Amino acid sequence: MLKNKLKKYNLILASGSPRRQQFFKDLDLDFEIRVKEIEEIYPAELEAAEITNYLAELKASAFEGELQPNDILITSDTIVWHNHKALGKPKDAADAFAILKSLSNATHEVITSVCFKTNEKTSVIYEITKVTFNELTDEAIQYYLDNYKPYDKAGAYGIQEWIGFIGVSKIEGSYANVMGMPTDKVYEYLSKLV
Repeated sequence: MLKNKLKKYNLILASGSPRRQQFFKDLDLDFEIRVKEIEEIYPAELEAAEITNYLAELKASAFEGELQPNDILITSDTIVWHNHKALGKPKDAADAFAILKSLSNATHEVITSVCFKTNEKTSVIYEITKVTFNELTDEAIQYYLDNYKPYDKAGAYGIQEWIGFIGVSKIEGSYANVMGMPTDKVYEYLSKLV
């Protein structure tokens, strides 16, 4: 399988996200984690996947000149795109409440871009998943925030948590993507790389 194909390569996942790290473990891949702090600022004119593509590449560019010939660096970025606006991680509890209120009884897009960087080239793939929420009561939103504290998540929610079970009525596209990594596309890309 892919693990054997990648034996001569060193996979580097540049992500502090426990969910993304777990995905790579669940894909049965050997990898190391290297994280660099970067300021996630993008040009104001960018929209939707342009934003995540830009940020995934920006994260990869921080490793310029550090990669060995057999290294494959993987970076990624996820946003929630709703009403022509990017919703990142909430600033605080009030912001998280406002974000979830805006997603209530509506459909939004979760966009994840994944950048693969070697010494020879840099490639970016992305996935868009549509997620529809039922109407969320203020009580349900508050309960979720109090008990799950989703402040490290784009769009202020984790679909794999309580809010996903009670709030999500429809999903079109990759479920894993909503959790932060389009695992099928990543696996496919790595399979074609070697």
